[in-house]
Amino acid sequence: MKKIFLSLITFFILVLFLNSCSQKDQNPVLTVEGGKIQGVEIPNKGIIAYKGIPFAAPPVGNLRWKSPQPVVPWDGVKLADKYGAAAMQVTWDPNSFYGKEWRASGSVPFNEDCLYLNVWTPAAGQKDKKLPVAMWIHGGGFREGFAFEPEMDGGEDWASRGVILIQVTYRLGVMGFFSHPLLSEESPDKVSGNYGLMDQAAALKWIKNNIEQFGGDPNNITIFGQSAGAGSVQSLCASPISKNMVTKAISMSGGGLGNFRPAVRLDTAQLNNKKMMDFYGKTTLDQMRAISFDEFTKMAKEYGDTTKTRVGWGPVIDNYFLKGTFTDVANAKEIADVPYMIGYTSNDLSDMTKPVSDFSALRATQTSKPVYAYLFQRQLPGDSSGAFHSSDLWYVFHSLRHSWRPFTKGDEDLSIKMLDYYTNFAKTGDPNGKDGGIWHPYTTASPEFLILDADKDKAVLTMSATPQYKGSLMKR
Repeated sequence: MKKIFLSLITFFILVLFLNSCSQKDQNPVLTVEGGKIQGVEIPNKGIIAYKGIPFAAPPVGNLRWKSPQPVVPWDGVKLADKYGAAAMQVTWDPNSFYGKEWRASGSVPFNEDCLYLNVWTPAAGQKDKKLPVAMWIHGGGFREGFAFEPEMDGGEDWASRGVILIQVTYRLGVMGFFSHPLLSEESPDKVSGNYGLMDQAAALKWIKNNIEQFGGDPNNITIFGQSAGAGSVQSLCASPISKNMVTKAISMSGGGLGNFRPAVRLDTAQLNNKKMMDFYGKTTLDQMRAISFDEFTKMAKEYGDTTKTRVGWGPVIDNYFLKGTFTDVANAKEIADVPYMIGYTSNDLSDMTKPVSDFSALRATQTSKPVYAYLFQRQLPGDSSGAFHSSDLWYVFHSLRHSWRPFTKGDEDLSIKMLDYYTNFAKTGDPNGKDGGIWHPYTTASPEFLILDADKDKAVLTMSATPQYKGSLMKR
């Protein structure tokens, strides 16, 4: 009896030990650039979330308006359980259209120390898994927004479909795109501005160098973004600095051909900024780097009102990161030669039918790599705003639960189908998946868009050569 009792005790100790080992293996400590990290398990999902991983040094002090620098190493194991700060920006008016929809949030900290990314993976520590990777770039006019807004809360859904989702934060507005002759003079590359785009490229490089630790394939990275994020996708695909790291690209409501982004040349941008700085007697970099974000915001408004000029900051053509407009580079067949998915919403900010059609047709004459064009036209329930700019984000990330709108079974079905399209595309470059489907590439012989719609009961998906833009219905 005593032997049996001892055997049972030994057995239970062994079970506890093995269970402990198994739990540790499920959430292993990983070694990435900078040091060791451990994530947080998502209950009952088999997914690990890593939040707030630094991919570059904090761009503060003398590093303000410099290209992203290497990560500052840390000691011990960093618990990646909290999002990093959002980039400096003006808080959304809670009574504005988007403030009511999702973005007004006083609980999200804004900081110049903002170069962090978040990873959602089902295969942490499994280097042999080689899962596809998707890097998300948020929109917001290069002025506002952050990678973990509620409508972008889709990490679990993407990872559960076997795609590692990574959300990236980057410098915005004056902190991300300010140029000046003195900044260009001190730069090794003799350029200034485009720091926000350089942040995105640095994040892409970090992913390429570290993603195997998370079970990802460094040679299968899809970049995707919406609005300014779509413009960022185009810039990364056009830049000689980053285009060779891209495997596939998705551009939502902000892409296509047309010399509208970016159109400002470096010489013009830095001269305009110099005039504003001279107006306030700020003639040294030390003086400029001492100006707080709030002071910059006040100065820009005052200067704009006084001189009757528009003050704003965004990507510039600097002949280093960007050699020309996306249209120029695409026409020269110098963008990343990869599969593309591109589209817009039927009540978007503008009619993007021609830019998307022109890009899709151009690619069809240049390469065998496909372009899949779409129009999201689901008229959202709850009011008359329609398929407004950004409304498709709830569907792509399956985050309908974060909206006040009375979504139906049809909306849920459409969201699931769109999530499948996007994750299938990230896996293979074909949104239909291994069993095939109705969405065929845009070609000169068959110049069609996939129309994404739903009724109250189910998704409604059709191909059409005549997508219908219905105009913006947003109540601002």
